[in-house]
Amino acid sequence: MAERCVNRRDFLKILGAGAVSLAMPGCASGAARVGEKRPNFVFFLVDDMGWKDAVCYGSSFYETPNIDRLAKTGMRFTQAYAACPVCSPTRASIMSGKYPARLNLTDYLVGGRRGKLNPAKYIHQLPLEEVTIAETLKEAGYATFFAGKWHLGGEGFWPEEQGFDVNKGGWSRGGPYGGKKYFSPYGNPRLEDGPDGEHLPDRLASETASFIEAHRNEPFLAYLSFYSVHTPLIARPDLKRKYEERRKNVQAGEIWGREGSRKVRLVQEHAVYAGMIEAMDQAVGKVLDALDRLNLAKDTVVILMSDNGGLSTSEGHPTSNLPLRAGKGWLYEGGIREPMIVRAPGITKAGSICAEPVVSTDFYPTMLDIARLPDKPKQHIDGISIVPLLKGRKSLAREAIYWHYPHYGNQGGGPGGAVRAGDYKLIEFYEDGRIELYNLKKDIGEKKNLAEKMPKKAAELLGMLKAWRKDVDAQMPTPNSDYKAKGR
Repeated sequence: MAERCVNRRDFLKILGAGAVSLAMPGCASGAARVGEKRPNFVFFLVDDMGWKDAVCYGSSFYETPNIDRLAKTGMRFTQAYAACPVCSPTRASIMSGKYPARLNLTDYLVGGRRGKLNPAKYIHQLPLEEVTIAETLKEAGYATFFAGKWHLGGEGFWPEEQGFDVNKGGWSRGGPYGGKKYFSPYGNPRLEDGPDGEHLPDRLASETASFIEAHRNEPFLAYLSFYSVHTPLIARPDLKRKYEERRKNVQAGEIWGREGSRKVRLVQEHAVYAGMIEAMDQAVGKVLDALDRLNLAKDTVVILMSDNGGLSTSEGHPTSNLPLRAGKGWLYEGGIREPMIVRAPGITKAGSICAEPVVSTDFYPTMLDIARLPDKPKQHIDGISIVPLLKGRKSLAREAIYWHYPHYGNQGGGPGGAVRAGDYKLIEFYEDGRIELYNLKKDIGEKKNLAEKMPKKAAELLGMLKAWRKDVDAQMPTPNSDYKAKGR
């Protein structure tokens, strides 16, 4: 396997060098500012951060001054979507530009629950044959760096095998479960332990800032993929105390509601989670400060995104996604709509807001567009460059956005698929074929099912969803012969 990987990368390096040397200015949109050096990229991927978990998205309990300043100097998206309601598939979609269903990487690694159906079979790593955005940028002369959570396969499939020159902390685990978890010693084979008690988000930010400084004279991709705010729920003691005091002043009504058989949090007042959010935000600030100090902000595109919705229906129920319904693990908006901010100097207008739906597969072609590099349409087949939106256009020529989650999420969601076309979103539940149709413009909380009232629209979207599944060869769940309904 190792020999094949080396040969493939040698081949791609030669092929990529040739492609770049042949690329002319007209091969891409020329989105970046004119200059000899290509723009740098800093990509912040937050784990399990909900749509409303920043002040600039409406939180009144958490503090996120650095994410907010990024929004004030860039473009904030109000309808940005993860390609899946759980982590690994979304991460794969960013790296590859492909829908999880097309990759057959449709659940986190490794998923588990069964019910009336057996979950669809899926692969447990991002295939080495996929040419990642990191590999493509590296072929074009970029220095590439990864820090934090990877969760896209076992050893042999880690960041250093997928185009990153440096890997600080990325391995097979989906959370900081070794050592002292969010504090050193970390028990992470790709991150050296720091002083006893060192905080993981701050350490990852320091590693990122050091890489940026070392490579300030060449184009770079710095990809900081936080373990925060994933479980285990552990905050710095000072921040925990701060939010325990703040919680005393929260004027809350009902704290809990119901989503199916699960209770769902309705109010943001979890002190530990709030402390984790603020610590992550401080880490974002450390990297932004490094760009300012090194006079690189004007040459660097900064992106911030979450991999799935906030955790509201299980594992401590730490946050609320209201007005969105449900959270991580569900195909309702709370599970897939994410905070997303892009600051692209010379392209985005400071403090601008975009309401056009976009999805995590779009980053790959967008970054190539900004860097004035040729498209790889066979690779990022499910993504669209959003540079026109960054420049101020109001819409994209996209038919629909699709989801396929043929699994039982730990958070209570079941196997299903979804499609959004225009203002309408349809969800199909695979256990019984039930469908729900919502007008998200009028009903962001998905409270009014229009399937019976608008049968033609429901049939249209269901037909689109089924045709898409066939096109990408989506794997479906199968009947579970061992299933016994409750009470029988």
